[in-house]
Order: sequence, then structure tokens, then C-alpha cells
Amino acid sequence: MSNYLSKRPWLIAVAISLLLFIWLFSGSLFEAQETATPEQPAQKQGLAKVEIQWLEASPMQRQHLVQGQIEAWRRVELRAQINGTVARLDQDKGSVVEQGQLLLSLSADNRPAQVARGEADVRQRQADVTAATRLRERNLVSANELIRLQSELAKAKAELDMARIQLSNTRITAPFAGVYDQRMVELGDFVQPGQSLLTLVDISQLKVTAQVAQQDVSHLRLGQTVRVQLLDGGVMEGQVHFIAAAADSDSRSFRVEVRVDNPQALRLAGASATLQIQTGEALAHRLSPALLSLDQAGRHGVKWVNDQQLVEFTPVQLISVDNQGAWVSGLPHKVALITLGQGFVEPGQQVITQLAKEES
Repeated sequence: MSNYLSKRPWLIAVAISLLLFIWLFSGSLFEAQETATPEQPAQKQGLAKVEIQWLEASPMQRQHLVQGQIEAWRRVELRAQINGTVARLDQDKGSVVEQGQLLLSLSADNRPAQVARGEADVRQRQADVTAATRLRERNLVSANELIRLQSELAKAKAELDMARIQLSNTRITAPFAGVYDQRMVELGDFVQPGQSLLTLVDISQLKVTAQVAQQDVSHLRLGQTVRVQLLDGGVMEGQVHFIAAAADSDSRSFRVEVRVDNPQALRLAGASATLQIQTGEALAHRLSPALLSLDQAGRHGVKWVNDQQLVEFTPVQLISVDNQGAWVSGLPHKVALITLGQGFVEPGQQVITQLAKEES
């Protein structure tokens, strides 16, 4: 055999080349098996993994939120109409009073005497006119004389009415039922016409005022129900009572008043509140506010994954927010929302998706 190979050296070279080829091929195959496994395909190495949740739009009531100010339904500052001294404080501050109830008394001075004199003068003038009328029927008094006496009677009645008004102005009464809120004078103070005496407020109803932007005022109508969110979390309901016919020249917004019943007489006047105004039905998605992010332009939006497994960012409009989540519009009807890992991916990036586990 050795003699045979020694005579044919080319056979030895062929055998060595064949052995070398088999060794190289087996090494390459082993390396390929190590770098590509069924569990981790080569084309997906290095891609970020995110969790997604499929959301579908549903109808909801669109809301417009605007900050407002709560005011008493009515508030009046009662002022003195005459000169006088504060003679009596008939009610205490904070008292609930009825319409017509006496609140404060000023000194009458000589006003009762003026009324008595006026009444006597009217009686005398009335007797003169009665007698002159009878005489005129018999042509014993001229027509001019009768007219003069009638004129004096009318003047006496006017003076009597003035004296009675002056006397009644010593009694400061409630023009409507409400709460005796403030008093600006004390017992014995001398007051003059126009001087403030006290304030009376009606809080059986409240008035919430707000300025609504010109692009939103068209959604409002008189009598429309509005939710009023208080600072302590409480909620009241009211109706649109007034919508300004013209916008404010500075802010270009319209004044709106909402009337709210307050049967418990809660002390809310002067506080702030948020008006939640329904502006029609819209299709929207409900999601956690934590999933909202900002793009480079500062717009609110969310990240989701399209059919090509690419990340997209879509700006959204925030319709309303409550304890359960946020309602947003602007997304496709059905969307694969990224619920975990959105902070580590950018729009246009290809990702691996995994359905989020549903909370039990």
C-alpha cells in the first residue's frame, strides 16, 4: 500500500484537502447554531420590548373646564337716607332675617311732629275744599278760588308724604330675606345721607361667574345644566342663568353666570370653583394620565405601535380628567397603546410588543 501511495503522491494531497474542508464546514455550522436559535431570531436582536394594551374609542360627553368665582345671589349695601343718630341695633350680625324685618333704627328727632302737623294741615285743606265745592255749586265761590284751595290741598298732601318718608327712613328694614352680613356703624354714631350702614346677602341661591372663550361660548345655552366642582372636592349642579351678549373688550371672552341652589345656606360665596360644561358627545379613549407625554413642541400626546411594529406619537386633546382617568381625543379608533416602556422608545423606532397583563 505504501509503495502504491509513494508512486501516486497526488492522492495524498487530495485526501488532506478533503479532511481540511470537512473540518472547516463543521466549525461554521456549529457557530451558526450558536448565534441563531429559534427562541431569539437574528433579525430581532437589539430591539426594545414594550408592553401594549389595545384601546378602542367609545362615546362620551365632551366637557369644557373653566375657572369661576362663587358669589351670593344678591348682595345689597344699605345706606342712610337722612341725618340721624344710630338709636338701636335691632339685629346682630350673622342673623338670618326675613323680608321687611327691622335691622337698625335711627333717631326720629322731630319727624313724628312734622308728620302730625302735616296730617292736621291736610285735614284743614280738605275741609276748605269740601266747603268751597258746595259753595261753587250755588255760584257763591269763583272757579279760580276753588282751584286755589285744591292746589293747596295737593301741596299739603305732598308735604305729608315727604314727612312720612323721612320718618320711615329712620327704620332700616331688610329688602329681601337673607343674612345680616356686616355692620359699618355702632350705637350712637351720627350718620349722613349716603353713608353705609350694613350689608345684607341672599345665599339661598349662589351665582357662579366665569369668563368663557369666544370659541366655546357657542356651545352654551340658557338653562343648560353645569357641574360646579368645589375646592374641597364637593360637587353642586346649576343652570346657565346669563350669557353676555358681547365679549369683554380686553380678554375677548364672554361673562357667564350659573345659578346654583343652596338650600343648606352653605357659606361658599367668595370661593373659587371649576365649571364643568358639557359641550356635546365625542369619541374618545380613556387612559391613565401617567401615559401622557410631551413632544418637542410641548404638545400632550401618547405613544403607540402601528401595524409595522413602529412607535408613533400622536398629539391628543384632553377632554376631561377625574379620579378614574383621563378622556382624550385625536387617536385612531383602535390603537395599541404602549403602557410600559414608552419612556425608552422614540417615534419611528421598531420594537417588540407584548400584551400587558390584565389587572385582576
